[in-house]
Amino acid sequence: MRFADRADAGRRLADALAARKDDQPVVLGLPRGGVAVAAPVAAALHAPLDVIVVRKLGVPRQPELAMGAIGEGGVRVLNERVMLAVAVSAADLAAVEARERAELERRLTHLRQGRSAVELAGRVAILVDDGLATGATAMAACEVARARGASAIVMAVPVAAPEGVARLRSVADEVVCLSAPRRFAAVGQAYGDFTATTDTQVIELLSRAARI
Repeated sequence: MRFADRADAGRRLADALAARKDDQPVVLGLPRGGVAVAAPVAAALHAPLDVIVVRKLGVPRQPELAMGAIGEGGVRVLNERVMLAVAVSAADLAAVEARERAELERRLTHLRQGRSAVELAGRVAILVDDGLATGATAMAACEVARARGASAIVMAVPVAAPEGVARLRSVADEVVCLSAPRRFAAVGQAYGDFTATTDTQVIELLSRAARI
């Protein structure tokens, strides 16, 4: 399956999510490209649109290895297995979290432009990205949304690696994926136009949705 661009992918994803309209969900885009896909979904479902920013907590001296993730509102999800395996100290964890927390708050302040977060407690949260390979960031986002009180988590993407979809099923209540080719190579290959989404575009999409 091919998509002209992220807006096209969002409209087609919205069709697949039409049955969720009665749930009065909240649609959350993962920045940056996920917000461009999420905007048409939110419009079609008449749902509020927000951004969900997560930051990986990388193991000291092995930053590519995630020992957890954080989200807004003080939410922290830890991978106890990894922490035990690499013997991360409380001081190491605190230092990494402080650094990533500062960056997370900076990103949220910049992207929301003073708007408050949409409340997730007791709501169905539809998380949207423009595609996924390993699914690591999407998994963290699902866990953060659940920790913020979402009653159900739906992860929705236009395209994904089959392995990534399988991993997401362990943390999301539902995974909606329009295309999961066996010979998946990269998310961008599913798009005619995969030009990088900018912060300015994300801010405009969120602002426009807030005015509806």
